[in-house]
Amino acid sequence: MAENAAVSDGNAEADPEAPPRLGNKKRLIIAAVSLLLLVAAGVAAYLLLGKPHAAKAALAAAAEKDTPETFVDVPPMVINLRSTDGAARLIKLHLMLVPATAEQGPAVTARLPLIIDHFQPFLRELRPEDLAGSAAVFRIKEELLIRANDVTGTGTVKDILIQDLLQQ
Repeated sequence: MAENAAVSDGNAEADPEAPPRLGNKKRLIIAAVSLLLLVAAGVAAYLLLGKPHAAKAALAAAAEKDTPETFVDVPPMVINLRSTDGAARLIKLHLMLVPATAEQGPAVTARLPLIIDHFQPFLRELRPEDLAGSAAVFRIKEELLIRANDVTGTGTVKDILIQDLLQQ
């Protein structure tokens, strides 16, 4: 009966058939996982907050990029379209040119009559079908951008903004 008393007391070391205690192994695993999470959090904090000079450089670059752009207004143009049925078809087009830099704005403005002169032959060859869909507007912008840069020099005009495009 003494053996039964030893087992009933909860003393597992006295009983060789009792399963081993897992409490120490569980504590060790929990401690290892906690340490790993703590190290990962420290690395993440260093990567996010540890480089203030890079953040300052990024803010300076963003401020430099936010400088106001110069726009050159092209007067509205009314252009006859080519039509197969002989009916009079017109488009009214109002554009703005965006120079690559603010310093190039006056140069683009000075060459505006030549730019418009280079736009005219392309626009007069358009057919009403050429203006269908959003892809047509993209193609027109690209063609006009090529012609504007032919007159002013490659890279002088960086974009064409279409303000109005009405077809009648």
